[in-house]
Amino acid sequence: MMARLLRGVVVAAAFSTLAACASFGGGRDAPLRPPVVTDPAPIVSGTMRPYQIRGRWYRPAEQPNYDEVGMASWYGAQHNGRPTSSGERFDMNALTAAHKTLPLPSLVEVTNRANGRRVILRVNDRGPFVDSRIIDLSRAAAEELGLLQQGVGEVRVRYVGRAPRTGGGTALRRAEAAAPSTQSTPYEQASATVAPVASASAYWVQAGAFSDRRAAQRIADRLGDRATVQDVRIDDRSLFRVIVGPWSNANAAEQARQAVIARGFGDALLISGG
Repeated sequence: MMARLLRGVVVAAAFSTLAACASFGGGRDAPLRPPVVTDPAPIVSGTMRPYQIRGRWYRPAEQPNYDEVGMASWYGAQHNGRPTSSGERFDMNALTAAHKTLPLPSLVEVTNRANGRRVILRVNDRGPFVDSRIIDLSRAAAEELGLLQQGVGEVRVRYVGRAPRTGGGTALRRAEAAAPSTQSTPYEQASATVAPVASASAYWVQAGAFSDRRAAQRIADRLGDRATVQDVRIDDRSLFRVIVGPWSNANAAEQARQAVIARGFGDALLISGG
């Protein structure tokens, strides 16, 4: 126990100067760049009426400032193909969700508080009707957020706005803002996000993925002794990703990720070796 605490102190000390010297808006809870919806789907009027479930009333409304932390659950095969409250068919492999009071359909940003993973989801159903839970995820959304195995987890839900006529679900790795010219493109960052070969308890920070090995090595050199360059093959082409770590403690790894962000790598991801 003491050894783990000391490791956490060492990591915090190693990166505290970096974090203190920078003001970074691209941190763990910074909102994603919302998708531009030019042709929004009409809100299904019948879903906006007050309704009662198990003696409790719910009053749907458009809530532009909705921002709530609570527990998420997920639902899958037993509901697949059935109509949702909006009239759409539930597809467990799509990035969708159910919410008690937000407009149907609409878009929300959901963040897994344990690992920092984030997605934009299309809300097209009502639920979950359990007091301790604020959102029900499709199977694909739960998998993207890293909640599939445990079943429930703490998330932050932010209202993004109206949904397009179809789709709208977007994973974090395809939604981040464009990086500076020395960093990876969103496609490269997305494609190269594969966990390093390590023990299941290891955590790493991916600073970026690059098409030029020399550029990747320069970035690794800037990030210090814990940074290395890994070669990956994606769609028959080579990419070189810069990873920092490992840490056995997710909190220490998250501190390191914030420090990497402070160095100008706003797309830095926390990834697990498991």
